[in-house]
Amino acid sequence: MEPQEDDRTDGTNNYISGGVFLHTVIQGRDITVHLPPQVPLALSGLPEVSQAFTGRDDHLDQLLKGLVPGGTEEQKPVLVTAVSGLAGIGKTELVAQTAHRALKEPGWFPGGILFVDMAGYDPERSVSPEKALDGWLRALGMPGEHIPEGLQDRQRLYRSVLAAFAKQGRRILVIIDNAASTEQAGPLLPTDGTTATLVTSRQALTLRNARHHDLDVLDEDASAALLERELRCARDGDTRLADAPNATATIIRLCAGLPLALCIAAALLAEFPTRPAADLVEDLEVEHRRLGGLALDDRAVRASFGLSYRLLDADRARLFRLLPLNLGPDLSTEAAAHLADLGLYETKQLLLALARAHLIGPAAGWGRWRMHDLVRLFADELGHTHDGPHLRQSARTRLFTHYETTTAAADTHLGLRPQPRSSRFEDRKAALQWLDAEYANLIPTATTALALGHPTTAVSLGSSLANYLNHHRRFHDLITVTTTVLTIVCVFGDRHSEAMALNNLGVALREVRRFGKAIDTLTKAADIYRETGDRHREAMALTSLGLALQEVRRFGEAIDAHTKAVDIYRQFGDRHGEGGTLGNLGLALQEVRRFGEAIDAHTKAADLYRQLGDRHSEGKTLGNLGFALEEVRRFGEAIDFLTKAVAIYREFGDRHAEATALNNLGRALREMRRFGEAIDAHTKAVAIYREFGDRHSEAGVLTNLGVALQEVRRSGEAIDTLTKAVAIYRETGDRHAEATALNNLGGVLQLVSRFGEAIDTLTKAVAIYREFGDRHSEAMVLNNLGRTLQEVRRFGEAINTLTKAADIYRETGDRHREATVLNSLGLALREASRFGEAVAALNQAVEIYRLLTTGDESGPNPELANSLLLLAWSGLEAGQGCVLPGTLPAAEEAADLFDRLAAEDPASFTVQLQASLELLAMVLELLHRTWEAEQVRRRLTGTAPPRE
Repeated sequence: MEPQEDDRTDGTNNYISGGVFLHTVIQGRDITVHLPPQVPLALSGLPEVSQAFTGRDDHLDQLLKGLVPGGTEEQKPVLVTAVSGLAGIGKTELVAQTAHRALKEPGWFPGGILFVDMAGYDPERSVSPEKALDGWLRALGMPGEHIPEGLQDRQRLYRSVLAAFAKQGRRILVIIDNAASTEQAGPLLPTDGTTATLVTSRQALTLRNARHHDLDVLDEDASAALLERELRCARDGDTRLADAPNATATIIRLCAGLPLALCIAAALLAEFPTRPAADLVEDLEVEHRRLGGLALDDRAVRASFGLSYRLLDADRARLFRLLPLNLGPDLSTEAAAHLADLGLYETKQLLLALARAHLIGPAAGWGRWRMHDLVRLFADELGHTHDGPHLRQSARTRLFTHYETTTAAADTHLGLRPQPRSSRFEDRKAALQWLDAEYANLIPTATTALALGHPTTAVSLGSSLANYLNHHRRFHDLITVTTTVLTIVCVFGDRHSEAMALNNLGVALREVRRFGKAIDTLTKAADIYRETGDRHREAMALTSLGLALQEVRRFGEAIDAHTKAVDIYRQFGDRHGEGGTLGNLGLALQEVRRFGEAIDAHTKAADLYRQLGDRHSEGKTLGNLGFALEEVRRFGEAIDFLTKAVAIYREFGDRHAEATALNNLGRALREMRRFGEAIDAHTKAVAIYREFGDRHSEAGVLTNLGVALQEVRRSGEAIDTLTKAVAIYRETGDRHAEATALNNLGGVLQLVSRFGEAIDTLTKAVAIYREFGDRHSEAMVLNNLGRTLQEVRRFGEAINTLTKAADIYRETGDRHREATVLNSLGLALREASRFGEAVAALNQAVEIYRLLTTGDESGPNPELANSLLLLAWSGLEAGQGCVLPGTLPAAEEAADLFDRLAAEDPASFTVQLQASLELLAMVLELLHRTWEAEQVRRRLTGTAPPRE
């Protein structure tokens, strides 16, 4: 660059031509550099890239977009990018891959690349900024004798040379690899506004105007791809990993997504072509051998981590070594403070420093911290080496005490009974949020504390977590922690704690459908409470026992257990316990079809909870009451109560209970022919149960959903849904519920004319119900089976089957379903030309419907109208041309009822109205009442073509 005549004269300027000249001492403010036409490109220092590179496409794309000269439509050019992450995470490889690709792009970096490995974490190899600048200036063609000694002078010269390159269109890419600090990397950054820089560090560097880019571990798929590619690059065609998928998956898990570890694992296999993958797994599976096993030649995971650890001061190093004492996947700042026996602020600063060094990282939600699995092993090794057993035990005791006391405080907010609430949490929501965050720490602490010499921690956590684990339906965890508690309290002979643990265990066993074991466990709990004179808690165990007995259909014993519990609660004046047990008693009474008593029990329970102000329990009782009202066909009331229950459960965030109420609400809506709403309610319930992994409850909703889908003629979906329900019930071993699903499936198959499949399905359901002695449900299936047999004209079998169904309904007092079956029986008898018997059966159905609708002011009953129509047809057929007594009144009443029904709902009842008017006209003509017949036919005008 030549100076102009009007150049500044207030300082010293250098004009250099044909080469580069700069006096050792620089006194001027500016440096003007003229470059020779050819300067050697600094490519020799760029690391070789791996052919196995994978899993970082998105990162690579982002870095390349930032290097595009002038930027892209999506983003402006990025002049400084700081790539940071854990040791061995693949920072250098990503930057090298980026550089190689950028060099191939025409016009991006015609000046070449400057690369330096600062070796910032190796005290013996660490490169100072001065040394790095000396090497770069020489690479840029600067004679050694013209390179100044001081950092500032070298920095100014270096930046001036880069600016000159940029102005001549020879832009350079600068790569600063493995910098340990801002002080080490900062002096090497260009300032010309054109030259781009990529920096890698294990630290989160505070570089001005830098775009930060954090690298995390590879996911499982990317880890598998890297492992496979590394092995095949070394040994083409090697299939050991593909041939041993289980061993490969274990290697991937043990390497925990760390590229360095995966590459070493692949190299260890490549070293000996006959070594099975399972042999490597054996070396790595044992924790204390894993870091040593991930080493080969100059590559070692432990050594890589060690370089980062060396830069920590004493306080940071101490906390780093203590962190693995936490047994979960992450921990809070508060927990770390207890572990280190430091204040919150001081602990937070230490954690932030460790995070900047990428020895730990932020977990989900600010204030929580996680460690890579291999880093955890490394830190634990250091802890065993540098910290004595007493120090580590004291730290663990502080942490466990924190978990014990805080869990107990949170538990005071979860119980539904009135009790003192800990001020540690503002409310129930805050308590649940803390428990949710710490759940993954609390469970391993509760189950491992005994082995670590902390039995009281195991007992305390096991008791305090019971409500929470019940609330979230984590019953397998509850079984595990409670079993641990039982082991401890039995050794110490603590009968009271043993009974409490047995009760909690029994509840969990019932929920996972291990009913026999649950009954035994709860019986023991009740016996111990009785022996120790703790009558109040005996009632608690009895009502839990009653629920378990209901599940195995021992309803008499269940009612007895609940009744005893209610009496005890009343003796103690425990209205809350009384309300809960009344609800359970009501459910048992429903099962033996004592609906009046059940409704009374549920109503009393709801009143109690309302008086106590316990909204959640009131919601549960309203749901039970709605369910009972469905059974006596009071569907409108049932819908009101169930809708209230759903709202209350949503208010409390009780998703599982909400699903139960939605399922029952869907049933009631279906009975009111509000099919769209019913399907919506069932669909929501299925989704919630799937969230919880509650397969058994999901099957119950699928059964109801299938029936609702059939009502709107979505037969294919209905069959698929019911088939899934049957499969789940078989999977969970619930034979009784399987029969219910089979019955509904058979009904749908019959409606789509798949009669053979329907008969087979319904026959299986009948057999299962007979095994259980469930007469009422057997009758329900016999009704469907009889109608299906009728469809294939097996009238004799149909009549016998339907007669059995009617007899059972009569025995069990279900008059409504008895009438329904009598209708079906009447049709079968008609088809068999047994008209007199058909009339008798249909007359019985009409009388029952009249009895059931007495005092009902809700409007005309379509079931009565349909029975009357069938009765009139059968009477006409039985008379063989004569009109038998009762035929005309039946026809007249049927026409009147359908006329009123069609006025309210034309879409549903117009066809039946037409049929009833046609029949009435025929009867009148047979009675030679021609004028009246003509009047009836005139009523058909506009609703059907005139009869020829």
